[in-house]
Amino acid sequence: MELGALYASQGADELMFLDITASHEGRKTFVDLVKRIAKHINIPFTVGGGISELKDAEALLNAGADKISINSSAVKNPQLINDMAQNFGSQFVVVAIDAKHLEADQWVVTVNGGRIPTEKRLFSWAKEAEERGAGEILFTSMDHDGVKQGFANEALAKMSSELSIPIIASGGAGSMAHFKDVFTAGKADAGLAASIFHYKEIAIPDLKSYLRQEGVNVRL
Repeated sequence: MELGALYASQGADELMFLDITASHEGRKTFVDLVKRIAKHINIPFTVGGGISELKDAEALLNAGADKISINSSAVKNPQLINDMAQNFGSQFVVVAIDAKHLEADQWVVTVNGGRIPTEKRLFSWAKEAEERGAGEILFTSMDHDGVKQGFANEALAKMSSELSIPIIASGGAGSMAHFKDVFTAGKADAGLAASIFHYKEIAIPDLKSYLRQEGVNVRL
């Protein structure tokens, strides 16, 4: 709650609250916590983790979430994307994809926080999610996540060329230059990061100033 309020005051464009072990542990995302966070921020707020049916999404939207992120549940039941888009509108539906690199441009989609590989492949699954009504794709490269060596820019650029909906890049942020690269080489519409902000390695105002100086269109 405190971090959410801090990031909103520092100029973050959006806050994403992802309960990354909810699906693995069979837990529903904390509605009360979402309510408390929503009261303290004035920026768009996306919530994900353990959302497997319409009533889960409805409870979170009523609690103050602006968008819902679904991941493992969408892989297991793709119709959930259609149902959520039809009930709440595509603008509310973010499909998160955690993928691991196999070879060349082949990426395997994983579930349960990257623990379990599936039969699905990154680019075909992202396209299917768009066709089913997803409003955005949040792509996390499990190979890059936590390593802080930069985003999966080649995969992001390929996805950008194949989809018409916004793509949020996640996994790999370690420096300001990595953000510049993800918007230029990776052609991402947004860059998500966690630990570099949590541990105060990079301040959001400094990052935005840097990106503006580098010619990246950001809201200051």
